[in-house]
Amino acid sequence: PRTRSMSEQTATDDAADPATAPKTPFTIVTGFLGAGKTTLINYILTEQRDKRICVIENEFGEINIDEKLVSANMASKEDLIQMDNGCACCSIRGDLVRTLGGLVEKRLQFDAVMLETTGLADPAPIIATLKSNQWIDDNFQIDAVVCLASAKHVKAHLEEVKPDGAVNEAVQQVAFSDKILLNKVDLVSPEELASIRKDIRKINHFAEVIECERSRVDLTKIIGINSFDIEKCIDLDPVLFKQGGLEESGKVHDLSMVSSVGISVEGFLDVPKFNIFMAELLQTRAADLYRSKGVLSFAGQGNQKFVFQGVHEQIDFGPAQTTWE
Repeated sequence: PRTRSMSEQTATDDAADPATAPKTPFTIVTGFLGAGKTTLINYILTEQRDKRICVIENEFGEINIDEKLVSANMASKEDLIQMDNGCACCSIRGDLVRTLGGLVEKRLQFDAVMLETTGLADPAPIIATLKSNQWIDDNFQIDAVVCLASAKHVKAHLEEVKPDGAVNEAVQQVAFSDKILLNKVDLVSPEELASIRKDIRKINHFAEVIECERSRVDLTKIIGINSFDIEKCIDLDPVLFKQGGLEESGKVHDLSMVSSVGISVEGFLDVPKFNIFMAELLQTRAADLYRSKGVLSFAGQGNQKFVFQGVHEQIDFGPAQTTWE
């Protein structure tokens, strides 16, 4: 075999050294509760097999359903990292830094890293945290901020009035995105869709808006696109990104109006009673239910599990495609 030259050996050694190798692309997947973020992550993992992707899951609730929904499509369990019971933009922002810090030495094992934020996360502090930490910025490059927006519900979320000083997370998610996936377009009329596009354009007239159903989109438009622009972030919030930083931005992420509850029980559910319970709940509180999801076992169905997912009054229910213990 041919002997490698000194320059070839040096290039190979540099490529295997995290300190000198090119930065690892980092994609932030944002969007309000129920917009289709986990469905997008699963679609990416199943549609392409050329790239090894490390997924960081940020779950607001106390029971992480998404971890099970995503892990079945991972090449290795080590490719999935969980950050539970808090938002990466505020209460567990330090956890995000530590998580990425722990990935630095083994980041060359991955072609890309994707962070699926909780639906209540404001992406601006996440971006600012990544860019202000030199160690993280030296090793990871934000490739894109991709926002999922549900055509059925995004208008109501964008127009929601928040307490004084509190940010509207849905507005922030749209404003700081490079790509906006207008999802579930099959659930609205053409007139409603045109109105929604106008609302989005008022908030962000730079990002490409891509219409889709079930989070299915041309992956070349959202992966490896190098579309993130820090200058746009500075223009949107100069205090946060240039002047005062995170401590002096003055913005408050108010979660006092939002709470979560997790129910974990052993045994099997009674089908008629469960149907009555859900019918009454949706009839009386659908507007208050941002997101509902669960993995259920029913009497008479053996070991078959069912995945339940809801956004307000919209319910998706069917057999699980993976195995739960």
